[in-house]
Amino acid sequence: MNETTASEHASSADADLSIIIVSWNVRELLRRCLGSITASMGGLPAHSPRPYEVIVVDNASQDATAEMVRSEFPWVQLIANTENAGFTRANNQALRLARGRYILLLNPDTEIVGDALPAMLAYMDAHPDIGGLGPQLRFPDGRRQSSRRRFPTYATAFVESTPLQRWFPHSRLLQRYYMADVPDDQPHAVDWLVGACLLLRREVVERVGLLDERFFMYSEELDYAWRMRQAGWPLVYFPDAVVIHHEAQSSGQVAAERLILFHTSKVEFFHKWFGRRRGEILRGFLLACFAWEWCVEGAKALLGHKRPMRLARMRAYARVLRSGLRPASLPAPAAALPHAHLD
Repeated sequence: MNETTASEHASSADADLSIIIVSWNVRELLRRCLGSITASMGGLPAHSPRPYEVIVVDNASQDATAEMVRSEFPWVQLIANTENAGFTRANNQALRLARGRYILLLNPDTEIVGDALPAMLAYMDAHPDIGGLGPQLRFPDGRRQSSRRRFPTYATAFVESTPLQRWFPHSRLLQRYYMADVPDDQPHAVDWLVGACLLLRREVVERVGLLDERFFMYSEELDYAWRMRQAGWPLVYFPDAVVIHHEAQSSGQVAAERLILFHTSKVEFFHKWFGRRRGEILRGFLLACFAWEWCVEGAKALLGHKRPMRLARMRAYARVLRSGLRPASLPAPAAALPHAHLD
């Protein structure tokens, strides 16, 4: 894969914070995201009370994202990929360059609210035993967005994001998984967090390494939190900081591909940590679910109920079934960060 670095600004060796954003065809949201960062941090990097850097990796967007970053945010370090490297691999490109004491993995469809970033950094400073934290996520209309999770059990995999979740939305298994029994108005330890905005301590990245590139997109933050737990680093949900998350603005542009990526990554996670046999059983179950969904949509289409929508869903489910929920290729797991990039 070829890439070009459009901004030649050297990373600050003593930066407090490295902010990493991977973008794909969400130019306007990225513009708002970058503006919210400077507002939250008290100005551009050269004038902020806490030194920081921003690294944007553009995955071959077709909406002039790279040109917008070059012209409007020249202080941003831009990596303009000539092909879509995938969310995880693109994050790793930037992680190899990051110089901050803290590293923030931030989605481009987010907006920082108020002083959320300084508040997150201050909490990490005051609690050196935690490995990372995530803020309270909200939808653009102000509603809270579910972002706290316990680690999934094998049973969870058969319910979460399958027809069983629609049929049994209030099952004890799901209530446990979504931490419904724990109030969300105070900081507390969690197993993992939705990765739209995830702040990590540099020592964690040095010890745990890069994101696992077998996950093209989705489940990479779950896998990383699992590895953090094995290394003895806890994660914290920090609701005092608020971030707006528009959710799935990149992947939502390609509905069938989103389903394929989400469920393929889910299978790969259970392959990795629960064993190949259990992973293959899960794969078969998920494919059976999509076959069922295809039949249901087909029956409704025959009855003439919202026929164009039903046919579109059938085409999407057919693409999922043809994929077999198998990745086209599995890159070698990412190695630990080279020490040369960590000094």
